[in-house]
Amino acid sequence: MNLPIIASAINLRISVKGHKRSDSKVIIHLPDIGSEESFSIAEPIVYGKQRDYLKSAISVLKRHGLTFSNGIDCVVHGEIPINAGTSSSSALVVTWINFLGRMSDQTKELSPEDIAKYAYEAEVLEFSEPGGMMDQYTTAVGGTIFLDSYPEIQVERLRPRLGTLVLGNSNEPKDTVSILSRVKNQMQRVVKDLQKSYPDFSLRTITQSEIDDYSKSLSRDQVQLLRGTVRNRDITRQALNALNDTTDHELIGKLLNDHQEVLRDILKISTPKIDRMIQASLDAGAFGGKINGSGGGGCMFAYAPNQAEKVKKAIEKEGGQAFVVSIDEGTRQDFAEED
Repeated sequence: MNLPIIASAINLRISVKGHKRSDSKVIIHLPDIGSEESFSIAEPIVYGKQRDYLKSAISVLKRHGLTFSNGIDCVVHGEIPINAGTSSSSALVVTWINFLGRMSDQTKELSPEDIAKYAYEAEVLEFSEPGGMMDQYTTAVGGTIFLDSYPEIQVERLRPRLGTLVLGNSNEPKDTVSILSRVKNQMQRVVKDLQKSYPDFSLRTITQSEIDDYSKSLSRDQVQLLRGTVRNRDITRQALNALNDTTDHELIGKLLNDHQEVLRDILKISTPKIDRMIQASLDAGAFGGKINGSGGGGCMFAYAPNQAEKVKKAIEKEGGQAFVVSIDEGTRQDFAEED
């Protein structure tokens, strides 16, 4: 939908450690999930599953001119909840691409922006998935960023003095691709229908007061979806101003709560358990909270600079798994090739 976003990287990480092999075989040990993948890097890459990101990353890097004369043996470890709305797949792809650059014949130290671009190609474009590029750029660049992809990609590094966050995993399974596809397709249909009658219609410029002017061309549900999307856009703009100024913890919390209200009541991607976890966080002293990622399960987070441990316990009391986290840098190049 080409609307800007604000996102932050946190200090839960994925690491890759390994070395080049004397043959062309790639062996990836995944002890956290009790799995292993292997294939030849010299042969044409054939995907064995829809989201075959470890292979697609190599395909993308080869298209961008990197070569691999040797195979790789490596181990992947992660601290990020899997399939829980915390960008674990993007963090894996970003880390893997960073590592592959170093393992290539060119021993390439890729820039964070290039890593993000290649990760987006490997994860979204390669498999025609509905996701955007927020996760890849946030994970690669790190910190808190303002990302606008229209008319071209612009990344602004913000420097807010944000306090502690508490991440809560509901442990409810989620279908990221289906949820993203449903919400994105519904909104794209609204825009397409409106542009037939109003060629100049744009989500970037419409105001809340103008929505009624378009309502006769939409169903009731579509009008609500449009209102929610425009409200989210406006919340992002308010947050940008707030984060560029002296950090107002109460305002940041209010904007998170406003955003959650749209996600829960209009986009309908929250769940009763996550709603309870958020409310418990607020009752325990958090300034605000919202569901994370595409929703439908997975994680929420609360902004709790003053009561992190109390909020953590409140989330756990509601049956969630909680982590006290902070804003962190993006992908690092401080791992070295083993001897």
